[in-house]
Amino acid sequence: METKSASAPRPPFRLLALDVDGTVTDSRHEISAATCRAIERARAAGIRVVLATGRRYRDVLPVAARLAVDAPLVTASGALVKRPTDHATLARAAFAPGVLAGVLGRIVAAGHEPVLYTDSFALGYDFHCRSLGPPGGGPAPSSAGGPAGLAEYLERNRGLARVAPDLVQQAPADAFAGFTMGSLAAMLALEASLHAAFPGSLSLHTIRSPRYRDWMCEIAPAGVTKWSGLLPVAREWGIGPAEICAVGDDVNDLPMIGGAGLGIAMGNARPEVLAAADRVVASHDDDGLVEVVDLLLADG
Repeated sequence: METKSASAPRPPFRLLALDVDGTVTDSRHEISAATCRAIERARAAGIRVVLATGRRYRDVLPVAARLAVDAPLVTASGALVKRPTDHATLARAAFAPGVLAGVLGRIVAAGHEPVLYTDSFALGYDFHCRSLGPPGGGPAPSSAGGPAGLAEYLERNRGLARVAPDLVQQAPADAFAGFTMGSLAAMLALEASLHAAFPGSLSLHTIRSPRYRDWMCEIAPAGVTKWSGLLPVAREWGIGPAEICAVGDDVNDLPMIGGAGLGIAMGNARPEVLAAADRVVASHDDDGLVEVVDLLLADG
């Protein structure tokens, strides 16, 4: 284990916040038996376990079930928090008036296709898009030579979409976040453009989903992060930031890794995350979460 501040005293940690892809799941998108046992050990010791993920709510439910975690789920990188026991919404972000329409216009003008999340789990769909493409048609090629990431995403999630050709003109009022996909250079350029056009109005980051080709520029209202979604959950349990351990691997994990009493990066994390973390453990393919739980229980 690598550490940046081994001599600093640490409080007992009462909440363990875990990213999903690249942290709980390995490079095969699976959860190891060792990880499941480690999470059960943490819960048996009285540590609350919360999943904080960029995934859609519906998409993280199987992960929560596999880990026997029934705590509120912080989803869409903090934009939607729901309780899995009854699917009640505990928190949902909202864009300032006029912002989303302008964002959608810029995305389309740049040659990309927007996807908007809505809190519509009970209605059987999760997101809005302008088109799904021809049924059964193969995804268009990307600049890297494989299927374009967004076409692949839409094909896999076809049954969870609400198609709205006029999405740019009439965005759903309850949209709380969204994204588009493309090459790394294109997504970074779009992120910079949106930052400049809507200063102080958006929370933006560009990440690579391990489950899809290409990169995602994720878009949410200002101030929305996994940390902002996690803190109210912790407060309900009387848990302060210093009593939280947060673990992740990508840039959307940085706010919670920086805000938590102990921020841990997986060995497979991006360089920015490795640099920001208090500790670095083994990778997601080497049961790094077992090391995390060993650390927390040893400190307790």
